[in-house]
Amino acid sequence: MLRRLNETDAVRHPDLLVGVGERDDAGVYRLADDLALVQTVDFFTPIVDEAHDWGRIAAANALSDVYAMGGRPLTALSIVGWPRDALPFDLLGDVLEGGAAVLEEAGCTLVGGHSVDDPEPKYGLAVTGLVDPARMLTSAGAHPGDALVLTKPIGTGVVTTAIKHERAKPEWRDAAVASMTALNGPAAAAALAAGAHAATDVTGFGLLGHLHEMLGGGGVGARVAAAAVPLLPGARQLATDGVAPGGTVRNLTAAARYTDFGSADEPVRVLLADAQTSGGLLIATPPEAAAALLGSVPGAAQIGEVVADPGERIALAG
Repeated sequence: MLRRLNETDAVRHPDLLVGVGERDDAGVYRLADDLALVQTVDFFTPIVDEAHDWGRIAAANALSDVYAMGGRPLTALSIVGWPRDALPFDLLGDVLEGGAAVLEEAGCTLVGGHSVDDPEPKYGLAVTGLVDPARMLTSAGAHPGDALVLTKPIGTGVVTTAIKHERAKPEWRDAAVASMTALNGPAAAAALAAGAHAATDVTGFGLLGHLHEMLGGGGVGARVAAAAVPLLPGARQLATDGVAPGGTVRNLTAAARYTDFGSADEPVRVLLADAQTSGGLLIATPPEAAAALLGSVPGAAQIGEVVADPGERIALAG
């Protein structure tokens, strides 16, 4: 599908700095030498029971793509699918109010949106931001020797699946929502201050999938200390009990093609491939800047390093 799209002139322009041809988090279009637009869109079905929290999570998730590029969110448009004959509009109001609260926190202005009648509820945002092309972060550019820093714990996929099946403890649910609604803006600012070489946000492809995207085409691989990867409360137990969404299972199958799992047990493998929603930033930064980056982002952890590897593989340790 994308190959056919890439054959059209619609995806080519001298000012298109990052487009569909790159494996990145958002598109970037140059307006001037020192100014470019960052554009992204993201929406999904409910992943928690509370409408207000779903709106908050979806908004933070959409904004994250702009932060992952080193940009500043500027405006947003709401995208809504709603079963008008099955769910009350007051409930949709709760969703929109939750999203607006996060936009206000981010300093991003809601300028409108579009809705359709849909048998399954959906909500998200199209976000436009600004970035200086000279300071833009992309998923490419990691150097051998770079430290890999992850700014949020993983496990939202298994926890939200447990919520749907009423298997999540309240404290597990609360920790997951707190993580998913935390904005990645401070982490992006810290990455820029540290002189990061590359960054991406960890979402649907899981930690291993997004790390592999960072390695693509750069002749580099990665070593990851599995024990150093922060996990959400309850995530390990749920993965041990076999709780995992379909996206995580597919991610794990894909990761097996480029990952040397070593002695990692099945729950660890599942969690490293777990499909995340509004996850943290994964940052490749010069090793001498890692300590300052970790000190600037509460909960961040150094999980490994970039190595020279023309095979672009990921090796797990401990």
